Amino acid sequence: MSKRSFEVIGALTVILGVFVLLRLAPLPVTGQAPTGTAKAVGLKTPWGDGDLQGIWSVELVVPLERPAGVTTAFYTEKEVAELDRERAEGSVFGNHVRAAPGSEADVAGAYNSVFTSQRPTGRRTGMIIDPPDGKIPPLTPEAQKRQATLREYEKALIQNTLVCRDKLPGCEGGTYGPPSPRRDETPPYYLTNSVNRADGPEDRSLGERCMGGFHPQFRGGFTGIYIRVIQSPRTVNVLYDVGQGQGWNRLIPVTAAPHMPSSIRQTSGDSRARWEGNTLVVDVTNFSAKRDFQGSRENLHLTERWTRTGPDTLEIVYTIEDPTVWTRPWTVIQEFKRQSDEANRIYLEPRCHEGNFGLPGLLRGNRADDKAFAEGKGPNPASRCIAGCASPEGRDSLSLR
Repeated sequence: MSKRSFEVIGALTVILGVFVLLRLAPLPVTGQAPTGTAKAVGLKTPWGDGDLQGIWSVELVVPLERPAGVTTAFYTEKEVAELDRERAEGSVFGNHVRAAPGSEADVAGAYNSVFTSQRPTGRRTGMIIDPPDGKIPPLTPEAQKRQATLREYEKALIQNTLVCRDKLPGCEGGTYGPPSPRRDETPPYYLTNSVNRADGPEDRSLGERCMGGFHPQFRGGFTGIYIRVIQSPRTVNVLYDVGQGQGWNRLIPVTAAPHMPSSIRQTSGDSRARWEGNTLVVDVTNFSAKRDFQGSRENLHLTERWTRTGPDTLEIVYTIEDPTVWTRPWTVIQEFKRQSDEANRIYLEPRCHEGNFGLPGLLRGNRADDKAFAEGKGPNPASRCIAGCASPEGRDSLSLR
């Protein structure tokens, strides 16, 4: 065979090889990255915006603040393994540590592992990435005063309970004594956590009232956090499923229009979004005073940056501001993993209110206690603890921070 023939055969072989490789290579599907990261390749919707769509969940436990004594932003693999081992011996609520049968602490810690399963430890030592120490900035004097006022009210309502009698966590700085006359007072601020009273639903936490879902949602409760993102050219819809079905829908307009007037307040704020490349930047204001985020209420201001960082990864970076509460802004990162659309196709709406017998049952029980005490048949309801009396022992060292 001539040299020319060998050259022709060689060229045809190369062409055929390239053709086969192109045929075998997977074609990109809308909303999915072919290979590499989104920052390198660029995941786009059909109309050209960054593609954030899908069902996403927080898979790893990362505390909001960096734990005491930890000075690095990331754990080593060895440290993660040790934390996983340590946390496996505890539980989210310490419910595996049984108190005296029939005691208030025993009943209050009655959740089992079905409700409090552990998620693996993340390598990040904390979600806060600024300030560099991984801590929430100091409170302003004004915020410290509000916090102290509310705390004094809460402690007054438990001063006749075993929490103060036995000097348990929760009564720090308080004293044991007779029922406080403050039990009949209106709280100094709108309550978002339970107090040791159940005169009406407003005495109970927003979670007990099936109102636990709100923005920003960093922890998502002990069951984690799941979101579903659906996009159109002018809106981004996020369905948050957090806690025990205590979720909500959030509609984010992609618009240059101004925020609503400051007189209009919403529990999860008023959002306005724009695109910067593949990153969705969302400005959120107009929060309600009936929500509380780390002490911040109606003056909370969020800036969110949503970025698809890979085929199955999404990050949201929040900058948090409230000059009436913190001495400086601070920044948090939250990282999500994409879930199977097929396996999670039945995923529709929050469902906490359906079958929520706990809150009406708690209110009825306390009315029965009031009646029995009035008839001289039972203890003073003020001596019973109905707000956080479980043993603190054995709690997960990370998941509640």
